[in-house]
Amino acid sequence: MQSILVTGANKGIGLAVVKAILSEQQQFRVLLGSRDLERGEAARDEALGDTGVDAERLAVVAIDVGDERSVAEAATGLQNSDDELYGLVNNAGIASGSLTQILNVNVNGVQRVCEKIIPLMPNGGRVVNVASASGPNFVSQCASEWQQFFQNEQLTWPELSQFMQHCLQMTASEMQQKGLPADGYYGLSKACANLFTLISARENPRLTINACTPGYIETDLTRGMTGASGTSAAELGMKQPEDGARVIMHLLFKPVEGTGYYYGSDALRSPLDRYRSPGSPAYTGD
Repeated sequence: MQSILVTGANKGIGLAVVKAILSEQQQFRVLLGSRDLERGEAARDEALGDTGVDAERLAVVAIDVGDERSVAEAATGLQNSDDELYGLVNNAGIASGSLTQILNVNVNGVQRVCEKIIPLMPNGGRVVNVASASGPNFVSQCASEWQQFFQNEQLTWPELSQFMQHCLQMTASEMQQKGLPADGYYGLSKACANLFTLISARENPRLTINACTPGYIETDLTRGMTGASGTSAAELGMKQPEDGARVIMHLLFKPVEGTGYYYGSDALRSPLDRYRSPGSPAYTGD
């Protein structure tokens, strides 16, 4: 039985993906990645209770994507197990904190997981990097030279890493002077994650590697937006984690047009430099 690893899977969209795989793809085993093992075990019990599947199909993997040692230990555990890893969903992410913290989890975290886990995957496997519409929105506000940068298919990881280090050394006013939005740390991280997807897909042609936005979903990352206004999540247009899991499931199991692309929540290809509304025509690369 092949397995799929989902990071940040003890709640929200990650847990919804776990439940969807268990319910809809009986031939796969799921590895529920969680930074906290106790919370991971609680999420495992919830998923088993909701789906009623055999407990052998779901295991917890302790993995903190923000910590290199934790990722390495998780990879070693998978390498020494009987699991054949078909899929990887890089779902773990944060929306608040310093730029250093956000980039470390949302970009470096994806890179370090891919670096350790991809070598364990067979030809034909799939990787889904969960991004956000905040990425293209951020790029659309950049100066033209940076818009080109965030779509550069020939960029390397060292070059992207160097750019992020440069951002960490700049003040808000310096970022603005250089044509980068100064108040969009989360959007910057997701634009970088999309760019890393291009890099990873180019360097691993034996796999299908894509990024997506799950949509405007009610999770711990977005729930704080309801507090100040007193408006409910539904009134703000937020959908449930199960809705956010749909595009991820599509990219894991359905035919897709290529690799190294970014998809909208409606599972249609979307541009990296501007927002595409769900239901509008798919981006064609023009």
